[in-house]
Amino acid sequence: MAELKQHKFKLKKEDTVEVIAGKDKGKRGRILKILRDKDRIVVEGINIVKKAQKRRNQQDRGGIAEIEAAIHSSNLMIVCKKCGPTRIGYKFEGDSKVRVCRKCGEAL
Repeated sequence: MAELKQHKFKLKKEDTVEVIAGKDKGKRGRILKILRDKDRIVVEGINIVKKAQKRRNQQDRGGIAEIEAAIHSSNLMIVCKKCGPTRIGYKFEGDSKVRVCRKCGEAL
């Protein structure tokens, strides 16, 4: 059986990203979770879906909950504080590799 190759993401948890395609195009949010095996990312407040949830105990209410579903990584772009949505480049500062904005060169 062929092994699935996991994608290397330039995005990291807690990064602010903007949706560039799909129903939530133009919205911004913070990355909550990265699903490397599926090439998908869960972003705060983006791709909200309704999910039926079972009642777990007396206090917990079941019913229909709204949760964030994963969105494909190709539909997201990191947001630079200066120039908005941008691509990511890399620079070496001393011994460390730093992510930089491709438009203005500022560290992300």
